[in-house]
Amino acid sequence: MADHLAWHETLEIHELVTAQSIGLIKLKMTVSKVTDPALSALYADAINGLSENLRELVQFYPLAPSAGRFEDERNDEVFYAGDLLLLFKSSVRNYAIAITETATPALREVLKRQLNGAIDSLAKAFNYMYERGEYPSYDLNALLQHDLMLAQKALSL
Repeated sequence: MADHLAWHETLEIHELVTAQSIGLIKLKMTVSKVTDPALSALYADAINGLSENLRELVQFYPLAPSAGRFEDERNDEVFYAGDLLLLFKSSVRNYAIAITETATPALREVLKRQLNGAIDSLAKAFNYMYERGEYPSYDLNALLQHDLMLAQKALSL
């Protein structure tokens, strides 16, 4: 077994940590608004599960190529932009999967059009973040440092 992660493993962990950190923040920000006891219990389970996932995944960051630490200097706008980016990224994946399951030609055309719209929206959200230096996609070290900061923020709420 290698004493470090491969690049592709590192990038997959980055995607998981980012998505789960944003999800955990959203859950923690809204759980107090849930009044149904059963739904509240589902939220609590999700919060505990995502928290444990993040704790386990960030332990692999020291094994990533050039991983390091990052200070929490981000603002809410970055969080909102990251949330949009994640929404559109998930939409692209979901549309692509839905198209493979579609037998009706008219529906397939609608899904393809909407997929292209999601791709365009993803590009706009990415460019917004990249142009402001908030998504260093060509700097793996900075990207992973941001993940660690985001996971720590999610776990500390």
